[in-house]
Amino acid sequence: MMIRMLLVSLFLFVGVIPSFARESLREVEGVVRRVVDGDTIQVVDRQGTLLKVRLYGIDAPETAKYARKTGKMIKAGQPFGEEAYQALQRRLDNQSVQLSIQAVDRYHRVVALVWLGKRNINQEMVQEGWGWAYRQYLGRPYASSFIALEEQARQQHVGLWQQSNPQPPWEFRRLMRSQRR
Repeated sequence: MMIRMLLVSLFLFVGVIPSFARESLREVEGVVRRVVDGDTIQVVDRQGTLLKVRLYGIDAPETAKYARKTGKMIKAGQPFGEEAYQALQRRLDNQSVQLSIQAVDRYHRVVALVWLGKRNINQEMVQEGWGWAYRQYLGRPYASSFIALEEQARQQHVGLWQQSNPQPPWEFRRLMRSQRR
């Protein structure tokens, strides 16, 4: 009976750990080959594998998308989408980074914290007003720091917070999907 209680206690304790301390699934080093937009990059790892990486905990304004052959806009962007893209590109283009992989999303992108040396690029982007703290997907221990950085950016009116009432990207995407139907 005592062993059974010990095993149940151990199982419950181990089952609770992930909600309190989120460890990365894997650490990967690589070079940024392309910045796609304000919250997505492509990284080539040491084995030569191309990874599409979504920055964990951030949702940046959408950038306009253009057809490669015609140059015609095929998808509208949001205010400050281009600026968020440029801010991320200035930081990371052709830089060696470390990825702390948190998950793989439904589009098969790696979702990761991106480190440039000791700098957490995800947090920098939120702090400078180039994206929202993506509360829907933020877990402990990162949620409070990302949300605090967003509040700081709002109060300082930096980046996209220069607008009086910016539309969050998830609302913008939902609106665009409803207009296509």
